[in-house]
Parts: sequence; C-alpha cells; structure tokens
Amino acid sequence: MRKDTTVIREIQPHDNAQLEVVIRDCFHEFKIPLEGTAYADPETKAMFESYQNDNDVYYVVDRDGEILGGAGVKPLRDFEGNICEIQKMYFSPKVRGAGYGRLMFETCLKAAKDLGYETCYLESAPQLKAAIHIYESYGFTHLDAPLGNTGHFSCGVWMIKDL
Repeated sequence: MRKDTTVIREIQPHDNAQLEVVIRDCFHEFKIPLEGTAYADPETKAMFESYQNDNDVYYVVDRDGEILGGAGVKPLRDFEGNICEIQKMYFSPKVRGAGYGRLMFETCLKAAKDLGYETCYLESAPQLKAAIHIYESYGFTHLDAPLGNTGHFSCGVWMIKDL
C-alpha cells in the first residue's frame, strides 16, 4: 500500500483547471457572492499565467496530482507603498482541518518577506470564519475599509499586518 503524498508547491500550467474548480466550489459551499469576488475575477481561470512576475507567487496543495487548494502573494493593485496582498486562498473540504491552511499561510508570509514586501494586506468574506481566525492568530488586524483596487467589492473583511 502506497502512502499518499501531499505537498505545497508553486503552481504549474496544468494546475489551472483543477484549481479553478476548487476556488469556485468554495463560493457555492459558503454562499459567498459571485460578483465582486475572486469568482468573477478573470485570473481565476488562468492562475498560473496570472502569477509569472518577479514580485508574485502562487502555491498549490497537491496530493498525488490532485490540486486541493492554493494561495498567492501579489502586489496590492493601485496602492502606493511596498505592500502585497495574500489572495485567492481556498481549499477543498478534503484537506480542511488538517493544518494545510496554516502551512499555506506561513508559506505565503515567508514568500512576501522574501519578495521584499514590508506590509501584507488581505480581503476575505465574513462567511470564512476559520480563515479569518487564522489571519487574526498571525497578528493581522481589521481595517474599516479596503485598500487599493482589487475589484472585490463584495468582500467585507479587510486585514493588514506589518512584516
């Protein structure tokens, strides 16, 4: 009997279709609005291509070739300053509760530091209580309004942390 292998690694072109399904399924499961969120974001169909710059990176959770989640780091759009956004962090129910959310979040925070960012921003939906709890446990604090121009006007939770 072969033991399964689950790893966090950088996204590859062949991951796009599986990752898109994971992301979109979360919106239906948690009843998150589809407009003004990552669901309607054109990048969601082409995640590999969307993270090919020197100042961004996207990671996936890969279990023996099955993509079960992901998260990325990118400069915050339309905002002055050395600030990144952790974005598009979604997981399949198959890996939730197994520590991959925290591990992925730590991977993204380290990547943000390694890429030279000074501050990290994120947006979330109030329905994603477990994720928000993880962000708070890492020292992210809540903001009263969004920063930059992510286009995600249906996200009602905005958080920030100095790296």
